Amino acid sequence: MNIDRYINEEQDPKTVEKILGKLQDILDSGELVTYIAVQKKPAVNLLPDSIVLTNKRIFLCEATNLGLSTNFEIFHWNELKTITFKEEFFGAKFTIVPTDDENLTVDYIPKVQARKLYQFAKEAMAKQQEQERLHEDKHPVTDDTDRDTAYQNFKLMPEEEPLLKEEEDELTMKLKKLKTLYDKQLITQEEYNSKKQDLLSQL
Repeated sequence: MNIDRYINEEQDPKTVEKILGKLQDILDSGELVTYIAVQKKPAVNLLPDSIVLTNKRIFLCEATNLGLSTNFEIFHWNELKTITFKEEFFGAKFTIVPTDDENLTVDYIPKVQARKLYQFAKEAMAKQQEQERLHEDKHPVTDDTDRDTAYQNFKLMPEEEPLLKEEEDELTMKLKKLKTLYDKQLITQEEYNSKKQDLLSQL
């Protein structure tokens, strides 16, 4: 497993390797890890927590049971209201604000890593919002009344609309053919008017 791209801001290599190994069974198809930040406590830093960003989700990873287990708090980008970080004397506090849950914070994130987290997370959230906006433009949300009307129209189309269209097309063709005969002087004005009335009476 190549971890070099995830330790370019002095992330702890062992923590990164361990968390990537656990994520292999969690990631969705097509989901890629874009950044990993690792907690760095000022004194003892034996079991650091970490934050993982992917193109689909954010993972807050807390080491438990002396490092034998990991608790994951996982959110899709559209489940977040906002994200913030606050630089302090020792590192920074990184906070996510879910739409339907309490705020979650990981402290002692190195300042450089916190800035990168914020940058990448904001970009991912903006991309998610843009995708949702494009989806809504293609499939506008309607109220229940509009949905019912659309459904009723959809039900009628297979049975009624093609028949009406077929009849209309046949009639239009006959009228055009009749006009062509008249324009070529193959029938008289009286014959044209009479036949035209006959056709129109079929409506």
